[in-house]
Amino acid sequence: MKDKIKIFLDSDLLEKYLIGLTTDQENLQVERYIALYPEVRDAYNELQDNLEAYAKMYAIPAPEGLKEQILNRLKTDKVSSRRFLRYAVAASVAMLLFAGASYFFWSENQMLQQENAIVNSKIESLEADMREGLEDVRNQFIVLNNPQTKKLNIKGNTKAKELKAVAYVNPVKKLSYINVSKLPNLPENQCFQMWAEVDGKMINLGIIQEATEKDKLLALPYADKAMGYITIEPEGGNEKPTVSNIVANITY
Repeated sequence: MKDKIKIFLDSDLLEKYLIGLTTDQENLQVERYIALYPEVRDAYNELQDNLEAYAKMYAIPAPEGLKEQILNRLKTDKVSSRRFLRYAVAASVAMLLFAGASYFFWSENQMLQQENAIVNSKIESLEADMREGLEDVRNQFIVLNNPQTKKLNIKGNTKAKELKAVAYVNPVKKLSYINVSKLPNLPENQCFQMWAEVDGKMINLGIIQEATEKDKLLALPYADKAMGYITIEPEGGNEKPTVSNIVANITY
């Protein structure tokens, strides 16, 4: 019986159930295990508490005033559209006398349509960013709470002795993250840059900023026998890593 419970807890059914990604059949299985086995119930309650705390810690608020700006723009567009309709009726009655005015109102309508398209595009972009952010938070939660995640402590070489980082690798979920907790000071014309070598290709993961947020995780591309590197590069970063300036290696 204990083996059966262990197999269930090692799976990701509890995490998936918690964030609503299970099927109806999986829902029944999870709910039955929660009801029957105290170990499962305790694990589920702990995951609930961890997810709530993690979501609050990494909640990304929408830019201040964005909602009001969008609503005001939509209200303005609605009022402008009504005004245009009244003008269009008048222009149609006096078409021969006011042909120029008719063209003006047509142009105004085109501008309104363009503005509406811009507002809709911004809303869709914001929704996509929120979905992507939520997916990243979900993946971080799974990696940090899954017992199959490996934790790798990383230290810099002689060129960056103070550099400290921790990599989290889950071969089952195929997810990898790194937290750079400490960076040595560099001259203003230099920066730290991170790279990942996956299937023989070097991927630029961007410049590592000063470690002001010690709990922030950076996603790493996952692959079997992948390698990660941290290098010192000129200010602004490089398109290719400077091999002679590698200060840390990450094998995951």
